Amino acid sequence: ADMIPDNPTFKAARENLVENYIAGHGIADPQVLAAMRSVPRHCFITQRLVSRAYADTALPIGEGQTISQPWVVAKMTEAMLDGGSPQKVLEVGTGSGYQAAILAVLVPQVFTVERIEELLKIARRRFHRLKLNNIYTRHADGHLGWPSQAPFDGIIVTAAVDHVPPPLVAPVAEACPGHLLVPNA
Repeated sequence: ADMIPDNPTFKAARENLVENYIAGHGIADPQVLAAMRSVPRHCFITQRLVSRAYADTALPIGEGQTISQPWVVAKMTEAMLDGGSPQKVLEVGTGSGYQAAILAVLVPQVFTVERIEELLKIARRRFHRLKLNNIYTRHADGHLGWPSQAPFDGIIVTAAVDHVPPPLVAPVAEACPGHLLVPNA
């Protein structure tokens, strides 16, 4: 299935999402708001759910996984940028690829790891179609990080975790002041 092209309806829906749900609920970083406006979220979900692409809600993406709520993506991104300009970020849990795409607009190098091969294959196609050539992908267990590319200026864990794996902490600690962001399960 090819990407659904952007159109005025999608642009208006994305603007509404950014203004009313993201900026309207406390996200203030202009770079993050610009990235949320520019990345077409409808390209990161299945066509049958495309009508819900710009609702501020998580949506299923297959394999028992979800694309995160846009506000959460914006909040994690804003926290990652807080107090600096990260040059190299690791994302654990590529999923649909949406969080990596938002980061790719803002950070020179984004490394993303996904354990479910089918999701990673789809995300890679999306990155290619959207010409996001600064995203590097790896099929692996994200709990191990990406040791050969460490250290990172920041790490975003988008996969649900019940604890922070030690291999993820060291690469950030080396790059002080790094950020390690993990959502509450």
